[in-house]
Amino acid sequence: MIQPVSNTSMMVDSGTVSMPLNLIMVATLVGKLFDVTFIDERLGNRVPEDFSGFDVVAITSRTLNASRAYQIGDAALKQGKIVILGGVHPTMLHEEATGHCTSVVYGEIESIWTELANDVMTGRMQSVYRAKELKPMSAMIHPDFSYALSSTNAKKYSSRIPLLATKGCPVGCNFCTTPTVYGKSYRYRELDLVLDEMRYHQQRLGKKKVNFSFMDDNVSFRPKYFMTLLEEMAKLGVHWNANISMNFLDKPEVAELAARSGCDLLSIGFESLNPETIKSVQKGSNRLGNYEKVVSNLHKNGIAIQGYFMFGFDNDTEESFQLTYDFIMKNKIEFPVFSLVTPFPGTPYFDEMKPRIRHFDWDKYDTYHYMFEPNKMSGEKLLSNFVKLQQEVYKGRAIMQRMTGKPLNWIWLANYMMHRFTSRLKPESYL
Repeated sequence: MIQPVSNTSMMVDSGTVSMPLNLIMVATLVGKLFDVTFIDERLGNRVPEDFSGFDVVAITSRTLNASRAYQIGDAALKQGKIVILGGVHPTMLHEEATGHCTSVVYGEIESIWTELANDVMTGRMQSVYRAKELKPMSAMIHPDFSYALSSTNAKKYSSRIPLLATKGCPVGCNFCTTPTVYGKSYRYRELDLVLDEMRYHQQRLGKKKVNFSFMDDNVSFRPKYFMTLLEEMAKLGVHWNANISMNFLDKPEVAELAARSGCDLLSIGFESLNPETIKSVQKGSNRLGNYEKVVSNLHKNGIAIQGYFMFGFDNDTEESFQLTYDFIMKNKIEFPVFSLVTPFPGTPYFDEMKPRIRHFDWDKYDTYHYMFEPNKMSGEKLLSNFVKLQQEVYKGRAIMQRMTGKPLNWIWLANYMMHRFTSRLKPESYL
């Protein structure tokens, strides 16, 4: 079972990496019937050239490591092995992926596992396994983290434990892969199962203050469920962070409860300061008038913000960069993350933009490479402003302005690392 490394030049798989929760969940499921060897190339662990010791080679893939996944799949096929490809990219482009494997798992494996396992044992494999309906999350088994933690170089994993409470997202942003992979219906685990998993890690590590990262795409979509979960988490003494929808955060009581339950950072997709851009990507949860209110609610409760900002939309102009810089500095966003608009294959946005996309080199689909020229700005202007914005935000003086008075923690270190990284950037880095 293989987690491939990506070939991007943009620090995606370098240094500390998160534990691959989805692959751990698959290994746990598969391990009940088969012997599993768990290989995470991001740790520096090597994929064997000789697959004679294996009957099945299963590979997970995102778009930015699809080329490497295909390379491994092709090599295993030549040796007569059953090759299974799963993950976001094989789901979104299953016709392409079938050329590099025996079978593609479309979407999540849990919902087709009984059929797939039977076919593996009988040797009668189908080209694509796709569930007619998705199983409720009550069927999700407790992930066995020993698969990852017993890996060579496991010390390179982040100390933050990945956790999943919900799947799916009904919002339907046109650039997002989630509705295809996990469905538009919103599914969630029973609260006791989520809390039991937290307690398990507290016992395993012998301490209360365990750091968790929710891997959910939209953990707050059902406010009553999420607020009840936070009330219970407040009793455990854990720390946590998550991606979260902005429209959930304009109520001060939400930020207060999040802080009380141990939240130290929330990742928010601001995306743009341009209302026409927000409208064009169908991200209705973002209301520009609420941006500063949301930030204020979180900061008043000591919660840091990892803010995501995208550039290269057709409505973007050079002014977009200045507006973003002013917003970040005024609101002291602790950890700004900048990306270039990337139409991912299989999404409505990809289909819309396909005639204008410069290339289909999957290694560069990392949200840090120039994909197409926006209508109101040349590619040259886009990239020069993109580099300038990052360097200005991560100048030493700007870091001090944003971070003075904040707790001395890993976010300071992340800013220092970004200062070093951005100082070396040039526009051609993104071509």
